[in-house]
Amino acid sequence: MTQFSQISPALCDLAKWAFTTRRVERSDVRGVSGNIAQAVPGDLILSEIVEIGHHKSIQLADRRNSASYPGDLVVLCVGDRYAPDQFLASAVIDGPMLDLAAGGGLAGRVDAKHGKVGNPTRLRALGLLTGPQGSVLNIANYALQDMPANDRVTVIGVFGASMNSGKTTAAASLAHGLSRAGHAVAGVKATGTGAFGDFNALEDGGTPAMDFTDVGMATTFRMPLERIEKGFDTLVATAASRGAEVVVVEIADGVFQQETRAILNSSRIRDRLDGILFTVSDALSAYGGVMLLESMNLSPFAISGMLSLSPLATAEAAEVTGLPILSREDLWSREIIDILVAPLMRHLREEVVAA
Repeated sequence: MTQFSQISPALCDLAKWAFTTRRVERSDVRGVSGNIAQAVPGDLILSEIVEIGHHKSIQLADRRNSASYPGDLVVLCVGDRYAPDQFLASAVIDGPMLDLAAGGGLAGRVDAKHGKVGNPTRLRALGLLTGPQGSVLNIANYALQDMPANDRVTVIGVFGASMNSGKTTAAASLAHGLSRAGHAVAGVKATGTGAFGDFNALEDGGTPAMDFTDVGMATTFRMPLERIEKGFDTLVATAASRGAEVVVVEIADGVFQQETRAILNSSRIRDRLDGILFTVSDALSAYGGVMLLESMNLSPFAISGMLSLSPLATAEAAEVTGLPILSREDLWSREIIDILVAPLMRHLREEVVAA
């Protein structure tokens, strides 16, 4: 373990800054506070990697992976984590040691883990970063300017039956297909855990992307619904102000995750959706998921996800749901966009009315 005689903000220049901190102006750092027990979600924390566990790398602010070594200095965000196939973690620092809850840059206390996942990477907290006024820096200080809801742009929501059902692939593919069909499109990840994978997937398909870290949240788990809604409004309105006619919005995790369930039950996000693409991994999830959505008076226009890789599962799901089952290649198709998605678009409906 590296020994430091004094904790100086100059150490931040040597540290690896995680993806969750990507909007932070690093020149704002003036000090390091030892009052780590007072940390709240989004606070910037300087830590030292002590023991490598499940996460063996850090996703950096410049959107590349950096292999981790004991003794590395890292700047992360304090945050909660919800990942059924990895960790349940809390934004709590109850001692000098803490856990790396997510490779995108979340630090806290791991409370539970999946049985097939190793122990978390362990960190030693060196202090919370403070700014020119002496207050602790939080990524909320660097959020986009709040904007009121935009009611002209089309919003397509991508939901999944569970984590790893294929939401990101479906969202990126749909956005790519919309772009190929000649529509101005943007991609938004409205909820989840800060990481560059989904962000990069959208941009790899030629779609400008934003996510909840742009509106000051390192994670949306345990965030008040009102704050998530406010962030959604700003992300969609910002995309529209930059020229988007259609915004593809991915909502993290599955329909039973607490924030996702709240969004689907009753929220401004739900009410703002012009269409839903639902992703699943098998036919039973397709059947049960569609029934659940319909019980909430929501009807997806199509199903996609991991299911679409299997011709047999696709046939089963099509039979029991009566919905189109779309592969990633289908979502790239202009014909599919014209048939299934174009009728949902607000700007096209306005053109028809004007004509």
